[in-house]
Amino acid sequence: MSTQLADTVALLGDLIAFPTVSEFSNLDMIAYLAHRLEQAGAHVDVFHDEFGHKANLFATIGPTDADGGIVLSGHSDVVPVAEQDWASPPFELIEHDGRLYGRGTCDMKGFIAAAVAMAPVFADRVGKRPVHFAFTYDEEVGCFGARALAESLRDRGISPGVAIVGEPTSMRIIEGHKGCYEYTTHFHGLAGHGSNPDRGVNAVEYAVRYVNRLLELKEALRLRAPADSRFDPPWTTINTGSLVGGVAHNVIASNASVEWEMRPVRAADAQFVKDDLKHYCEDTLLPAMRAICPDAEITTEVIGEVQGLEPASESEARRILEELTGTDTAELVAFGTEAGILQSCGMSTVVCGPGSIEQAHKPDEFVSLDQLQQCLDMLDRLGDKLAA
Repeated sequence: MSTQLADTVALLGDLIAFPTVSEFSNLDMIAYLAHRLEQAGAHVDVFHDEFGHKANLFATIGPTDADGGIVLSGHSDVVPVAEQDWASPPFELIEHDGRLYGRGTCDMKGFIAAAVAMAPVFADRVGKRPVHFAFTYDEEVGCFGARALAESLRDRGISPGVAIVGEPTSMRIIEGHKGCYEYTTHFHGLAGHGSNPDRGVNAVEYAVRYVNRLLELKEALRLRAPADSRFDPPWTTINTGSLVGGVAHNVIASNASVEWEMRPVRAADAQFVKDDLKHYCEDTLLPAMRAICPDAEITTEVIGEVQGLEPASESEARRILEELTGTDTAELVAFGTEAGILQSCGMSTVVCGPGSIEQAHKPDEFVSLDQLQQCLDMLDRLGDKLAA
């Protein structure tokens, strides 16, 4: 095992020991990473959320006032382990047969560990073009940290040129993915005795009609698939996750909620869906509900609207990664990342990192030593490029 790989494994063990499930604070892990990067000579900024319970980290090695730097990006939070059957403690790094097990090993503390372990190398090589480290909170529950970080960078006039998001891609270059828009639509009607349903407003029944509209839109979106779409499937999708409401068989349901999502291949599709549902509620459902109960209401709660990563015909990030990895192919994936948010800030962005998405969110999550070494080799070549 090389010295760099051994350092990365040790650092990863420390990171896994921080149980940064999204519902908990990530401050201890961010403080640890800030200390490690400061030791390597980085200028470090920590941006807390409005409650002071979580934070983003943005660090720079090289000139802090130079535009066009290269960002190494990762999220600090992990998904829960509750009700999962793990063969080993999930927040303890276990090495076995060339694999490193633990929650977050591939998604995505492995990349963070590799990037931070390489910080002293970057410090020795970086010239005029800086390398940045961007570590965020709450990616798993809506990319809230990345959106806050984007605002912080805009406010400070920081304009990196390239972003490498180290999500687990088995070190393949990913140049595009769909967006992920998640909603909960709430229906508030009028309760009453089930023997006379016309005197109430059954929220569950209106929720069902709303779901039927989602199903109609689901089919309409198939016809809107771009002719040159490389996504699988090539169209924007809609999924209804749950419908809950009511209290008993013989009571008119006064409340119901529908949890649903869409994965747009382009922003215009998302707007098409939202506009259609708005008009359907305002012109059809609400008038019928309010004819009986003037206080009836339909409200949609935005859980998260994360834009997709749009493939670019000209991409500096793709060119750099092709050079660093020795491959000339870039692919698209179904899962979402923070990459679209960074792209919206003007950065040329790709996704590339160690580990497989097939292991993410599952019990006995792992990243292989071979994948970590490939990531370190790529970052080492990046250091050479920054020195040129």
